[in-house]
Amino acid sequence: MERARSGKSQSAMEFMTTYGWMMLVLAAVVSILYYLGYFNPNAYSPRLAPGGCQVTRPAGSVAELQGSCNNELPQFVGYFNSTSQYSWVTVDRVVLPNGQSSGTITAWINPQTVQGDGTYAGIVRIDGESCPGHGLLLSLQGSSGRPSMATWCNDYVPSGGPTVNYNEWNFVAVTVHGTTATLYVNGQSESGPLSSGDPMSLVSGVCAQNLSIGSTDCPGRMFYGMIADVQVYNTSLSSTDMNSIYMEGIGGPPIDLNYLVGWWPLNGNANDYSGNGYNGNSVVVAYRSSWVNGYTPP
Repeated sequence: MERARSGKSQSAMEFMTTYGWMMLVLAAVVSILYYLGYFNPNAYSPRLAPGGCQVTRPAGSVAELQGSCNNELPQFVGYFNSTSQYSWVTVDRVVLPNGQSSGTITAWINPQTVQGDGTYAGIVRIDGESCPGHGLLLSLQGSSGRPSMATWCNDYVPSGGPTVNYNEWNFVAVTVHGTTATLYVNGQSESGPLSSGDPMSLVSGVCAQNLSIGSTDCPGRMFYGMIADVQVYNTSLSSTDMNSIYMEGIGGPPIDLNYLVGWWPLNGNANDYSGNGYNGNSVVVAYRSSWVNGYTPP
């Protein structure tokens, strides 16, 4: 009787040993597939081809959207690898008007890691003429995960407020109107007065380009991760407008074409689809099709 029980126990142990390893391997495979986004329903959603939606500005006519502009997810997004000396998009000739006191930048970002020194990583910077080397800057404080901004010799660096999630997609934006700045993160906002000073140390006269994506300086304090759907406006959009852009999701087109300065979806290239022709130059920027992991539509 004891021998029979012993035989059954041994058989059970052999079964567990054989199939236990199989279960561990299966669990590891499922985990990898989940990490790569194969179980994300967005991975199977219709994808917008590069340039599938764009703004046209016929001479003497009002600007309008053309193509498939139904908030479809883009095929690609821009991947910025800050471990390289240069990983950014540069654009010439894009300068906000002299004396301009309002503007807006919006973008979708997926930061992969906190910057090594815990300071700032540039998301979008556009030069102005009223203060050399300054215009409108949207950056990320690596140590806190809070967006911050600078504009026309003044800055706004919040001590509190909403923060981004690393290794996930976030909607971030900034508007400035006069001496007041408002930062937006995933539908939340924080406003405050601009202060004098320049903690982000923007440098003038160093680079030929007037707009950069993925860096603050020339280059410097570079972004590590993915960026998509960058929009720049020559006006301070309202909170209602900002909520509309956020709710459109990562494939949303611009909403105010009259004040639209540039639109860089980063969907496979650095072209400007605002109709203004501010096409960019990609420097060590990869365009990824497997980007949906970590993205949840608003």
